[in-house]
This record gives sequence, structure tokens and C-alpha cells, in this order.
Amino acid sequence: MKEHGIVLQESFLFSGMEPEEIERLLKCLGAQERAYRKESYLLHAGDASAELGLLLSGALLVIQEDFWGNRNLMARISPGQLFAESFACSPGVPLGVSVVALEESRVLWLDVKRILTTCPTACASHSAIIRRLLMALAEKNLRFNEKLTHMSQRTTRDKLTSFLSAQAQRNGSSSFDISFSRQELADYLGVERSAMSAALGRLRDEGVLMFQRNHFVLHDTSGM
Repeated sequence: MKEHGIVLQESFLFSGMEPEEIERLLKCLGAQERAYRKESYLLHAGDASAELGLLLSGALLVIQEDFWGNRNLMARISPGQLFAESFACSPGVPLGVSVVALEESRVLWLDVKRILTTCPTACASHSAIIRRLLMALAEKNLRFNEKLTHMSQRTTRDKLTSFLSAQAQRNGSSSFDISFSRQELADYLGVERSAMSAALGRLRDEGVLMFQRNHFVLHDTSGM
């Protein structure tokens, strides 16, 4: 675990903790580290999981797939972020999503029962982990509701502006980067990539925004 010490310290779950403190917690929680090849599935829809994952390196996609293999992108997971925590906290409930490795990845798996069951000493670190897990669940619920807001918009243009406006508000700036590639963004918003690219081009031509790869700058056109 030591080679991933910085990722763990900067993760929301373990933020502010010293390396020795994290190591003790990982032993207490029975943490297991596993490696995954690019495009391999970590979890399949329909499975049940008693573990939540914390990505140590690489990148993951959380997706929904229909019978014909069409994908709806739910989230992209970056190092330090959690995934599958909602399902792990709902014993026996089958996953409604799959998790696939976008590139070679390493994951730290934590048994949610051992997280929610405090150790005999009821140490402050373990209590902090429980509080942060609850906060992470609440945050994930808010992100899901936000995605529904974007996808409920009528047009591709409206879905894009809803998403980009939310990103600007989250970053506290009209200039920001997004984590999605163009195809991932199209999948996340549930639109065709070609239609999305055309809408982005029109928004740029109208002076609503500028973009370069994954960097966006939004312009206030209210006075125009």
C-alpha cells in the first residue's frame, strides 16, 4: 500500500490522516488491493457486492448497459475516489451498473461491514471513516440527481449548457476542465457524439463558450 500512500492521504475517505494511521485502519478493515487489466470488468450489473472500492491508480467507468450492449455512462472514477459504496451498504441488492477499467488500474477493496462495525477501542479514525462514508453516499446521491437534471433537458444544446453550467458552479469559475472525453461526455448526457459536437460548435460560434480539448471557458452573454 505504501506506493499509493499519497493517493490515500488525498482521498476523501482518509484525508488528514497520517500514513501510520491509515495503515492501522487498513489492517483493521481487512483491505485488499487488486489489479485489473484495461477493459476488464470489476463488477457486473446483477452481481451483489459487500465491498466498496477506492481507486488507487488508473481510471474506471461506471456504466449501464442494455440488452444490445448500448452504454449509458454514469460516472468516471479517478484515483482517490470511491465506487460501489451505495450497493455495498445495501446487502443483497444487485448492482444496477457495471464497473469497467478504462486503463490498467489498481483498486483497494474495503468490506463495508467492517467499516460500519467499530473496533473495540472505538478509535477516532474509525469513527471518522464512518462519517465520511455517509458524506460520500450523500454526495453520490446529489451527483445522480444532477445527472437526471441534465438528461431531462429537451435538446442536446440544453443538456450541454446544463452540464457545463453545473461544472462552472462547482469549480467556482467560468474557466474549468472536465474529466470526460468527448465520447464519454456524449454517453454521460445520453446523446449522439456527432450531435453534441455540432451543438458545441454552434455554442462557440455564438460566443457562448470557448473550448480546447477538455478545457472550457463560459461567456456571459446576458448583455448581448
